[in-house]
Amino acid sequence: MTTPEFAPYGFFTLYSAVDADLLRAVEDLGFDTAWLGGSPPADLPWVDPLLSATERIRIVTAIVNIWSAPAREAGASWQRIEAAHPGRFILGIGAGHPEIDSGVAYKPYTGLVDYLNVLDEVGVPQEGRALAALAEKSLKLAVDRSALAHPYLTTPAHTRWARELLGPDAIIVPEQKVVLTTDADEARALGRQALDVYLGLTNYLTMLERFAGSKEDLVKPGSDKLVDALVAYGTPEQIAGRLQEHRDAGATQVAIQVLGDPAKRAEALGVLARELGL
Repeated sequence: MTTPEFAPYGFFTLYSAVDADLLRAVEDLGFDTAWLGGSPPADLPWVDPLLSATERIRIVTAIVNIWSAPAREAGASWQRIEAAHPGRFILGIGAGHPEIDSGVAYKPYTGLVDYLNVLDEVGVPQEGRALAALAEKSLKLAVDRSALAHPYLTTPAHTRWARELLGPDAIIVPEQKVVLTTDADEARALGRQALDVYLGLTNYLTMLERFAGSKEDLVKPGSDKLVDALVAYGTPEQIAGRLQEHRDAGATQVAIQVLGDPAKRAEALGVLARELGL
């Protein structure tokens, strides 16, 4: 299996919020990769029909939780999907959060290494897997043991730091939330809805305090400064400029997550795709 290549921009949504029609529309707009978030079970039965309904687009799980999805079963799912759709699926994994995964002995780095070791045993190659990564150790592990690092809820400043840390050859794909509106109040309201759960998770708070705001900014529901740092909004041109900031900072690809009415998501992506020249 060869190292995957990525276009400058990809698409992000929850795996539970995507269907074949949406994925075909995203593919037709020129996006090469769908980053599908949430913590799906290890059997991943929903991936096969989505890939069968499309022709080229790649799916990356963003992410499978190592504490709830057994590695051998996830590895078997990768083997099944790869056999049917060669080169179109990457198994993205992550260590979750102590506040959510309270029923386990939460040792994230050790847990990731152990999980990756099992994936080695069942034949999932480095090029076929990805790691959610924010901090230094997990970012380096992502490069050493997987195809790429996928930082979520980050800023261009974090992207720049990650690029400097990992060097010129690493694949780094941050997620970026966007709202296609010039109404700041509307954008911030949608942004705060999306950010609410993360402002209670230590892993994100540590990173955000370093790269996006002060402790005061991080108090729920989040300051305007914080929301504006994490949610791109405005005209299509202004949003494209915000996305380009990640690219200028060293992102291989930016995974675009459109907030707001799901029924208007494809339309918004179409507007952005034209602005981005896809």
